[in-house]
Amino acid sequence: MSIQSDRWIKEMAEKTEMIEPFVDHLVCTEEGKKIISYGLSSYGYDLRVSNKFKVFTNSKGAIVDPKGFTENEFINLESDVCIIPPNAFALAVSKEYFRIPRNVLTLCVGKSTYARCGIIVNVTPFEPEWEGYVTLEISNTTPIPAKIYANEGLAQVLFFKCDEECITSYADRKGKYMKQVGITIPRM
Repeated sequence: MSIQSDRWIKEMAEKTEMIEPFVDHLVCTEEGKKIISYGLSSYGYDLRVSNKFKVFTNSKGAIVDPKGFTENEFINLESDVCIIPPNAFALAVSKEYFRIPRNVLTLCVGKSTYARCGIIVNVTPFEPEWEGYVTLEISNTTPIPAKIYANEGLAQVLFFKCDEECITSYADRKGKYMKQVGITIPRM
């Protein structure tokens, strides 16, 4: 297994539509203003967060239960910024749609700009032959509100090409998060 370079990522994105829309360079400014970078980097791809968010609330005395998760635990928001309350959590969705090859596994990690502000981005690996928009988990670990900027970089995807194809891919086993669109809450 080896991590893949920008050259491989660009070739795969253009040849197989592995990432749509695909930005073939790192974007650091837009319309003359600084932004949190996104696009192709040396050994990964910095994905953008869309403008759709689900922010956790406990206004109804909810309990987080992965076996009985409902929309009642969230406030839905569509905005250019999302304010996550202190020590709180939000879900979001990527602007990019991913199609992972059968011999590739990805890891997605938060960008350092957010990490240095106490904002943690957690995303499970994209398994071989998984495809869809990425549901992003964002935690504000600080005692003060935190701001997330829509349409800017949030996390970096690292691509690991395996020496051989897996026996059973995510598509083969009909994974429950296959071809997800929008923010997808836990499923059983």
